[in-house]
Amino acid sequence: MKLLKFLTINIDLSSSEVELLTQMLRQKYFQKGEMIHYAEHIHDAIYFLESGIARGYYIDENGKDTTWYIYFNDENSHLTNLVVFDYDSYLCQTPSKLHFEAITDCTFQIMKKEEKDYLCAHDLKWSEFMRRSSDLAYSLVHQKFFSQLVMNAETRFAQFLETTPYLLDKVPQYHIASYLGITPQHLSRLKKMNKCE
Repeated sequence: MKLLKFLTINIDLSSSEVELLTQMLRQKYFQKGEMIHYAEHIHDAIYFLESGIARGYYIDENGKDTTWYIYFNDENSHLTNLVVFDYDSYLCQTPSKLHFEAITDCTFQIMKKEEKDYLCAHDLKWSEFMRRSSDLAYSLVHQKFFSQLVMNAETRFAQFLETTPYLLDKVPQYHIASYLGITPQHLSRLKKMNKCE
């Protein structure tokens, strides 16, 4: 289980703690194109991506679909790529503003909020790990919002190439363009300028 491998890098878990964690997790499979979570529903669980690629997106009042974030699990992943959920909805237990869908076939390990709360209440190491995870989630939102405010399309694309160039070959181009806040045609031009095609 990739989740256990990931956790043992960050937390020192005993065999009994691993067993308890395993009992709390539920594996779920989503086919390519299947919805993982709908906006307006409360996100009451953490979805850890074991395999596949997913995206979070929102639909504005004009019906425009915009990619919020892309999630994947491979050697290039870090925590924010692996945990698929609307952090604000989860934290406040309010209706989500984001939809989540499987771009490819996906497998998840799912932990309900009350089970996570139980772990944190009974072991300080879980509380510390969740605090660090919360810090990363906040940093992600801050960086994304700031880049949209102050960076032009060329700079956003250059940053994308610097941090996640491998997604160009894994994710449909219109999702990447949406994530960067540009048209697919503009993305194609930027790729040609940077000799990515």
